[in-house]
Amino acid sequence: MNLQSTDFELFGVPTCFAQDAAFLDARWKELQRQVHPDRFATQGAAAQRVAMQWSARINEAYRRLKDPLKRAAYLCELHGSPIEAENNTAMPAEFLMQQMELREHLDDADTSEELHRIEQLSGSLLLDTLQAIEHKADVEKDWPQVAQSVRALMFLDKFASDVARKRETLAA
Repeated sequence: MNLQSTDFELFGVPTCFAQDAAFLDARWKELQRQVHPDRFATQGAAAQRVAMQWSARINEAYRRLKDPLKRAAYLCELHGSPIEAENNTAMPAEFLMQQMELREHLDDADTSEELHRIEQLSGSLLLDTLQAIEHKADVEKDWPQVAQSVRALMFLDKFASDVARKRETLAA
């Protein structure tokens, strides 16, 4: 293993958006067993520190590979199209109008049934966006478009959190 390896190389998986979650889980456990600091107890404190560094690196890679948003953003960075969400908020007008409409529906929602419909709609948009990212990344290799889709996914992810907060408010 090499600390400079990409997350994909470290986990021995293809450098692509589509990943097998069960394989990632199993591989994470396997890698953690290999570097667990207890395995290096007889080799001294320095070996244990290195094992802890490896464990932290494996955990970092696992979190990034497991989360579709983080994985897509990482792929964009690896391919020279960083997300730069704090500097680049440009989105297609159609997407922004759709987001404004969703927000208005969320603001107006006062029943769990209305929230459920909003969740279904936003869930469908989220799934469509994930599928678009997979196609643009794994088939077309269109990294600027993937980056734009990742920024859209960030909007949808935040919206899902806002819906959950609204649900808590209605339940109270």
